[in-house]
Amino acid sequence: MGYLPSPTGKWQLVCLTLTNSVSLAHFGYDQGIFAGALISADFIATFPETKDPAVSGITSSCFSLGAFFGCLASFLLGDRLGRKKTIYAGLAFNVVGAVLQVAAYHLPQLIVGRLLNGFGMGVISSTCPVFMAEVSPSHIRGKLVVLGSLCNTVGFCVANWLNYAFFDNNGPFQWRFPLAFQLVFSAIVAVVLPITVESPRWLLMQGRCREAQVILARLRGTEDNLDDTKLNDELRSIQMALQEEKEASVSIGDTLLCRDPLRNLHRLVLSCGTQLMQQFSGVNALGYYLPTLLIESVGVPSAYARLLAGANASVYLGAAFMCLVLIDRVGRRKLMMYGSVGTGSCYLVAATTLKEADLHPEQKAVLGKVTVAMFFLYYFCYGTSFAKVPWVYNSEINSLGWRVRGAAAATATNWMSGFVIVQFTKVGVDNLGWGFYLLFAGFCWSYLPIVFLFYPETSHRTLEDMDEIFRRCGSLFVFRDVALTQRSRPLALVEAEQRRIREASVLVVE
Repeated sequence: MGYLPSPTGKWQLVCLTLTNSVSLAHFGYDQGIFAGALISADFIATFPETKDPAVSGITSSCFSLGAFFGCLASFLLGDRLGRKKTIYAGLAFNVVGAVLQVAAYHLPQLIVGRLLNGFGMGVISSTCPVFMAEVSPSHIRGKLVVLGSLCNTVGFCVANWLNYAFFDNNGPFQWRFPLAFQLVFSAIVAVVLPITVESPRWLLMQGRCREAQVILARLRGTEDNLDDTKLNDELRSIQMALQEEKEASVSIGDTLLCRDPLRNLHRLVLSCGTQLMQQFSGVNALGYYLPTLLIESVGVPSAYARLLAGANASVYLGAAFMCLVLIDRVGRRKLMMYGSVGTGSCYLVAATTLKEADLHPEQKAVLGKVTVAMFFLYYFCYGTSFAKVPWVYNSEINSLGWRVRGAAAATATNWMSGFVIVQFTKVGVDNLGWGFYLLFAGFCWSYLPIVFLFYPETSHRTLEDMDEIFRRCGSLFVFRDVALTQRSRPLALVEAEQRRIREASVLVVE
């Protein structure tokens, strides 16, 4: 088989990280950029229907709906196409959708463009973290996956500052240029993706062992020595885990009835649960509508609202960098539990100050500042916890045969939850006022016992370790088992990996 000229070793990993990071930066940019369009005078004049909160909601949230169906497409086709071809497909939908939005003068065209753009983003957002996890060395996998998610925050930050930069431009350029700018992300991925390698784990699933060996060697920088001991031990471990998974595999019906020794349904629910918690922490309620909420709930001027949204996005970016440092040092469980307490507390204070502002209008300015501070603090707590951990977790928790399907289902949960949140945020704020934020406080606090009771730690485990964990653990509850909750890799998992290497013994090269 011939290969395209491409980097090897750490430079190949750099190219893969760049592809993942820019793709997820595009994702974050799309989450933030439409907030500025919604309050643009020219946008409202071009699409006067969006003055209706319900129409404004569907115009914003249809992106999430398209992404949901993109995740379903990835669920059905991701393992057939491979990681790279799936990303190419998502890229094509992104470009078509972006062009339709930029050129739109009628609401139906805008909505179709957002649906197609969302479909492409759903495909990419459910594939890239898995792709990155499958090619990364286990000791830096968490950092590299979080780096991609951190770039999601970079994209969100860029979108908010771009919205502020154009606040005094009242023409179509104010919102058409920011929507067109997303094509820059697509162009970068289109240039870098061809020189990256396919996932060696996906190639092994297809029975293409020789290609998997060569590509794993390119990733590990040992392409001149295919007999390297560490290289072949890693390959044997993956092969043996895949073989054991195939032997333990059952029908979809048995999986749904919990007759699966690898407990794929249990793992799928945990994976989807992290994304459900992420969205019902209310991040997209603020992400899509923060300038609108600052204007209507807090009472700040439009230009100042854009400035605050940009500053808030910068705080969020700083928090995301902190998460990059903390994710492997602290572990996934502790970060999610801390995020539950922190975000819920911020919502409680914000709800209280908004209620007091209604009761005491003379203090609205001071209380409004406290509310804004709570939005900032919320994004800090969220940025160091639920913003990043779910993307790492759902790329790790599922078995090899279910990894793309599990990630697709989890990401679909994220997008459908986002659709619901964005669709009803404007209506909820208009009707519930401060009570709308109190609702999210309750959601956030409920995550603490859920994570403590049910979520095993995944940091410092290899992807193959996860099969061993769920094969051995027969209970839904994990809090009693130190091996399932400790940050360091348990000795039992190290011994299981050594057993797999011994049993694999000879690498079959086709």
